[in-house]
Amino acid sequence: MILVAIVAELLEEYTLLLTRVLEQLFRDAPFPRRMRFLILRRLPYASSSSSLSSTTPRPIRTTS
Repeated sequence: MILVAIVAELLEEYTLLLTRVLEQLFRDAPFPRRMRFLILRRLPYASSSSSLSSTTPRPIRTTS
């Protein structure tokens, strides 16, 4: 049972690392912005704030 927990933790760490590498790869890839957004959005464990902020434009704030 302990071995299962250790393997599960290792797989989670591996998935996190792989996600970070793929985020970096696709962020710099020469794909259209919409395609990069769709790819990055579907990555598991993707940091939504960093991946979304770099691929989508920020809304314009108007003061009234």
